[in-house]
Amino acid sequence: MLTQIITILILVSIVGCILYGRKLIRTEKIDAVFGNPERAKGGTHWVIVGSSAILLIWLYYSWDIAKGFYPKSANELCQVAKINESLLGLKYQFPIEEREFKSTSIIKIENKNLQKISNEIKNSKDLNSQQKTVLIGFVNKTGQLIPLLTKDNLMEMETKQKIEGITEKINLLIENFKKPDYPFETEEELNNRLQAVKEQGEWGITTVSAGTGSIENTFEVPLVPATDRGLKFNAAAEELKAIDEEFFKLRNHNPQFKSSVKQVKDEIKAYRAGLDDSEEVASTYAKNIVKITRRIEFASIYPPNALNNMQKAIVEFDNLQKSEQGGLRIIDLLLFPAGTIVSSGTSCSEQGSGRWLPKPSDTLNKFILMSKPSVGYKNIPLLWIDMMDVSKIIGFILPDWIADVLPGEYPIHTNDGVVKQNFKGKVLKIVTGDFKLFKIPVPYGHIWDSFLRVFLGLVFGIIIGVPLGLFMGLNRFAKGFFDPLIELYRPVPPLAWAPLIISVLGIDNTGKVFLLFMVSLSIMIISARAGASGTQLSKIHAAHSLGASKKQILRYVIFPNSLPEILTGIRVAVGMCWGTLVAAEFLAGTTGIGFVENVAKKYFQYEVIWITIFIMGMLGLLFDVTLRKIIDKTIPWRGKG
Repeated sequence: MLTQIITILILVSIVGCILYGRKLIRTEKIDAVFGNPERAKGGTHWVIVGSSAILLIWLYYSWDIAKGFYPKSANELCQVAKINESLLGLKYQFPIEEREFKSTSIIKIENKNLQKISNEIKNSKDLNSQQKTVLIGFVNKTGQLIPLLTKDNLMEMETKQKIEGITEKINLLIENFKKPDYPFETEEELNNRLQAVKEQGEWGITTVSAGTGSIENTFEVPLVPATDRGLKFNAAAEELKAIDEEFFKLRNHNPQFKSSVKQVKDEIKAYRAGLDDSEEVASTYAKNIVKITRRIEFASIYPPNALNNMQKAIVEFDNLQKSEQGGLRIIDLLLFPAGTIVSSGTSCSEQGSGRWLPKPSDTLNKFILMSKPSVGYKNIPLLWIDMMDVSKIIGFILPDWIADVLPGEYPIHTNDGVVKQNFKGKVLKIVTGDFKLFKIPVPYGHIWDSFLRVFLGLVFGIIIGVPLGLFMGLNRFAKGFFDPLIELYRPVPPLAWAPLIISVLGIDNTGKVFLLFMVSLSIMIISARAGASGTQLSKIHAAHSLGASKKQILRYVIFPNSLPEILTGIRVAVGMCWGTLVAAEFLAGTTGIGFVENVAKKYFQYEVIWITIFIMGMLGLLFDVTLRKIIDKTIPWRGKG
């Protein structure tokens, strides 16, 4: 109840202060000069808006709003998560949430692997002609196994009956799920469930009475279904789980396939047994062919249309359970940020003596060794050039949805076990970079990764921070609204944000760049704001008297006068970003200077630690010298009156 009242009061205060601020803007003197720092002073009501927004965001991301207004929703969404997890194994085979059938995907991959190993065998200089002939024969025999699984006339009646039986079970679940009294709970079952609900406690309760004492509630969100709707989803999830396990065990194996795959494996086994130690290369290729054979054997490959009825049933039930969720889907989407309850799965989580001063000679020798591309650190060079196909760059730039929005369907394998590309499939290969063009040299290594992360974080901070800072220096609303937000997170050490950001965005580049963006953003905002608000009013009046427009004043008066502050802010931001980056890579990362130092620390590799310190210092110096040159060229008049 308290959360509800506070939330309502916050919303009222935000709306009221915004309306009051708009009223003041309308009654403000029309002759107020654009760029006058007086325009950005005052505005207590905007401070209230910004502060209230902070509190509202806090309540939102802590799930307190959801807890206050929809106390039973989390428990029900947990049951929905159980259904989604049970459906995953069934959906996995079909182009429901994917682009193509699982059978099609497996066939494409294994045909590609067979073609690749065939080309390697043909071009190998370590194999004689006889060995190549035998190995190519094994490859061809393995490839011939696929049509034995994709031909409808070879499919056993028993397998068809099992698929039909699984489909019937899904259809029966659909019919039962539509009934209001499903899952037909008895009185005894009801009492047992209610007792379990009582013992597990409610969402947000930390202790629960248990006989003569109390126990700690270990559930972030209660798992036992507490409502009729939750019970319905829980029961359906259990049935689906059993169906999923039954389907998972099913394999489309016929006598001809069984005989052929056994023959191929036996022939390869006999061939490898007859090889001596000097024929290790041939043995290795034969072993790799066996691996492909086994993957085909244990894969779920079916004829193109064998699972059509099952797919229809799964789609029908999926649509039915989504419809049954009702407002839960909106609640999950809007009131449960940071991944939502459903996407968290069934866990229903609220969101896991050495020499410190080595000799200079040892350090130098270690640095020389690590600088060699063939050595590096953890098989990654410090800084080198790698050849990258341009197609990968194109695939990175172009979004995948370009192919998805095109009319038509993606190609499906034929009865012969082959996939013929169509226009939609070819476009997909382009947007995903799955093709060959030509290679270009690109920087590669620990130093480059760290450098790129700092650069991207700094650029994003400048792009967003400078315009926002100028806006705050010129506008009362902007200053009042954004000041509390900026001043709230700015004093917090970047390392305090690192665990949260890395846990949400991951340990790859996205999380680290975002953390550096947060560091540089506040610095750039403050620098730009100080530059804009510090512009001499006489210059602005002079520009007005000459007939300058708002855009011209901003471009030719305010921005040039703010530039020294902005550039100084960039220099400060660079230093802060470097310190933060190393710490972020230290906490979580697989590449970068911080990662190198972290691993070196674990193994007491003090030479490496000092090398990383030296590299960081040199990179920071490089950034600073570059910025000094830019400042000298851009604002030569700085400090000259």
